[in-house]
Amino acid sequence: MGFIMAGLDAEDYDRHYSDGELLKRIVGYFRPALSAMVVVAVMVLLNSAANLVQPVLGSWGIDQIINEGARSALWILFFGFLGAGVLAWIFNFITQWLTARVVGDVVLKLRQDAFSAVMERDLSFFDTNPSARVVSRVTSDSDDFSTVVTLTMNLLSQFLLVGIITAVLFTRNVTLAFVAISITPIFVIMAIAFRKIARDSTQQAQRSTAVVNSSIQETMNGIAVAKNFRQERRLYDEFEPVNDQAYRVTLKQGLVFSAIFPLLFFVAGLGTVLLVYLGGRGLIAGDISAGEWFLFFQSVLLFWMPMTSIASFWSQFQRGLGASERIFALIDAEPEVVQTADNDPGRIRGEIEFRNLTFGYEDHTKVLHEFNLTIPAGETLAIVGHTGAGKSTLGKLITRFYEFQGGDLLIDGKSARSFDLPEYRRQLGIVPQSPFLFSGTVADNIRYPKPEATDEEVLRAAQAVGQGDWVKLMPDGLQTVVGEYGRSLSMGQRQLVALARVLIQDPAIVILDEATASVDPLTEAQIQEGLDVVLADRTSIVIAHRLSTIEHADRIIVLDHGDVVEEGTHASLLAKGGRYCDVYNTYFRHQSPNYVPGEGFVPAAGVA
Repeated sequence: MGFIMAGLDAEDYDRHYSDGELLKRIVGYFRPALSAMVVVAVMVLLNSAANLVQPVLGSWGIDQIINEGARSALWILFFGFLGAGVLAWIFNFITQWLTARVVGDVVLKLRQDAFSAVMERDLSFFDTNPSARVVSRVTSDSDDFSTVVTLTMNLLSQFLLVGIITAVLFTRNVTLAFVAISITPIFVIMAIAFRKIARDSTQQAQRSTAVVNSSIQETMNGIAVAKNFRQERRLYDEFEPVNDQAYRVTLKQGLVFSAIFPLLFFVAGLGTVLLVYLGGRGLIAGDISAGEWFLFFQSVLLFWMPMTSIASFWSQFQRGLGASERIFALIDAEPEVVQTADNDPGRIRGEIEFRNLTFGYEDHTKVLHEFNLTIPAGETLAIVGHTGAGKSTLGKLITRFYEFQGGDLLIDGKSARSFDLPEYRRQLGIVPQSPFLFSGTVADNIRYPKPEATDEEVLRAAQAVGQGDWVKLMPDGLQTVVGEYGRSLSMGQRQLVALARVLIQDPAIVILDEATASVDPLTEAQIQEGLDVVLADRTSIVIAHRLSTIEHADRIIVLDHGDVVEEGTHASLLAKGGRYCDVYNTYFRHQSPNYVPGEGFVPAAGVA
């Protein structure tokens, strides 16, 4: 069966919890619903009593009719059964209604905790864990966790019912009652035997669901590329084995859970046959009446029902425990970015210093090694270099999206690790190469970092970027709906929205990560008009693939494999003819007005 489980390994952050640890955590979620559970217990008790009225009344009626021929007993039976049925329905309705409320409240709180934990995870967490698998834990596993709640509530009712029926059995016939009770250990042994198998099969099924979700999400994200290259069949062929694996794993889980009930009912059936035989002999011998035999037989049937439910509880409970284990592992995942204090940074001036800083995305590969760089407050620093030189890494470290392994990062002379992280990040403005827009309008997305911003503030921010001409070209202006991921807007329009979003945030430090790499010349010109406003009086880190965004920087540094190999202004570095010239000739020279196709770079006056 190993091939069925291929690719269903645990995630790096998964951990094993004992049943005791899981139950303790689960009980913690139940605690606020204690009063509702007490009411449920009372309703279950009354419901069990109402259900027992029928066999007790039936026993009395049989003896009355057989021994005394009392016709009035028929009317008593009629109204007694009717009243007991109505009361049982009312008590059961209240039980189910309150149980649904408790289940909803507990799952709501669990999802809130899981979603909050996801929001607290570092970006490195999402680099190594596909988002669809994380989503599966928050949604599908929390649904499975509700099984724990429902089963626990039902278990309470089953225990109460067993207790009442056991008391009735012993009041009627001690010998037959002991025979019934003696079969109970068999149920317990079978339940324990299924426990481990059920837990393992459940975890594999949950992981297979996460893999299917991940495959579907990746397909949806790349559907445009697939259609462009007519590769729909290839996507289907790649999904088919994933879906087939999920089918096999789920089938195995279904077989495991389907096996427990037939076995339990088989044992219950054997017990019923034995008790019917012994009770029949007692009736023939005159030891019990026909009514008592009927009552005992009906009570035993009621007894087996909760006993099989209790015995199968641990097997079914493993589905909920497996789900809770995966959710609690997500909640308890250790953060990579660790703050040593939560000091309020106040209004940041923007001085940045990398002091002997060492960082690698993986332990065995270092992107930066004892890296040193100082960026004065208010400086516009452009970072250039070949792909993989470490340009974007500097921005990710400044934002504390990743944890460095050695040295320190100082902001205004204080360690970035000492700040309250949300307050620190509020003063950072980031414009990535492919900005993400949330569903809603353009205005909603500009207002995102500052929800309390007025319509006038939003309009001013939009007009400050490219003089607002781009807004006029949209069908509904700032109220234009951007669609999912902002797909109804062009890449250039998304960048303009992202710049306006940074403006309304009013950050102390701005990071432009190749913000104009994917836009047309007209949009680039509009962005450049807004950059003077965005970068004014702020420390700015410009990671660029466009000459226009770096040539007017206060300082340019050239990175090569995590080291600063050159620094200076655009003109001085070109005159030097070193590494910057190499990068320039590779990425930028065709963007220069002094570049002549076929002749190369023609220096402007004053540039050697």
